[in-house]
Amino acid sequence: MTRQDFIYKWLIYTLALLPIWWLEAFVLNRFPVFGVFPMLLPLAGVAVATLEGTLAGAGFGLAVGVLCDVVYFGTNGTMTLMLCLLCCGCGAAAQYALNQGFWGCLLCSAATLTLIDTGRILRRLFTGAAALPALLQVAVPEILWSLCFVVLIYPYFRWIRSKIVTLLRL
Repeated sequence: MTRQDFIYKWLIYTLALLPIWWLEAFVLNRFPVFGVFPMLLPLAGVAVATLEGTLAGAGFGLAVGVLCDVVYFGTNGTMTLMLCLLCCGCGAAAQYALNQGFWGCLLCSAATLTLIDTGRILRRLFTGAAALPALLQVAVPEILWSLCFVVLIYPYFRWIRSKIVTLLRL
C-alpha cells in the first residue's frame, strides 16, 4: 500500500465515523432508554479494530478516544488512552484468538464497554459520588443499550472496508 493509499484509507474511515458521532450526539441523546444513552463511538473504534487488526486498531482507537474526550463529559483525557489500549487489544483478539466477524466484534464490544464502565464506576466509588447499586443501575442498561447498535455499526464499517478495498485495490 502506498502512502497515498494509506492516507485515503484512514480519511475514509474518519469520514465514516462522522455519521456515527452525529447519530450519538444529536439523535440518540434525545431518546433515552431506561434513562441512559448509548455510547456508539467506542463501538466504532472496536469495529474498525476488529476488521483491521492490532496496530490499526490502536491508531483508530487513539483517534476515537480523542473524539470521545471532546464529546463525553468528565473524561479528563482518559478515553484517549483507554480506547487506544482497548482497541489494540480488540484488534489482537480478533486477529489471533477470535474471528474478524460479527461475533468477534460483539464480544470485543461487550468487553470494551464493560471495562470503560468499570473504570467509571471505580472512579465514582473512589470519590464517593454514588453508591455501587446506583452506579450499576446506570452502567448495566448503558452497556446493553449500546450493544444493540453493534448490529448496525459492524456491518456499516465492514461495508466501508469493502469499498476501501475496491477503491484502492488492496
